[in-house]
Amino acid sequence: MKNTPLHNTIDAHIEFSFKGGTHSLTSNIDLDQIMEHDHSMPSFHAILARDHQIDTYSYLYEVMQEMEIEFRNAQGIAAMFLHDGTFDYDGFAASWQEHKVLALLQPIATRELGIADLDEHPGLKNALVQAYNLGAYNLGHTT
Repeated sequence: MKNTPLHNTIDAHIEFSFKGGTHSLTSNIDLDQIMEHDHSMPSFHAILARDHQIDTYSYLYEVMQEMEIEFRNAQGIAAMFLHDGTFDYDGFAASWQEHKVLALLQPIATRELGIADLDEHPGLKNALVQAYNLGAYNLGHTT
């Protein structure tokens, strides 16, 4: 897995009818921003509503929530998790986190061990990731 900068976006699109009118809404979503600030799956319906000034306490929003969102135009690693209009957010989130961890670890491996690509050393890569995860876990669970 090459150390590439994260820049992941996706378009969320929904179409529905309400009170005789057709609504066709699309939002370009910055997935990196969501991953940095939210630690759970976002409500893509709520994002679409916010971007298109739809009150989330309205009947229009309730109708909108009944419709399935179609995802398009994924960029970055998000593209690997977009299939036929469906986005595997959980798969993306796990991959995004792995890329982020490796982006932190690769410079250490280069500086301290002279290793330019951790992918060429899978055992070491695995050990470093496990050590990172153990440290992150222990920071969150101090005794």
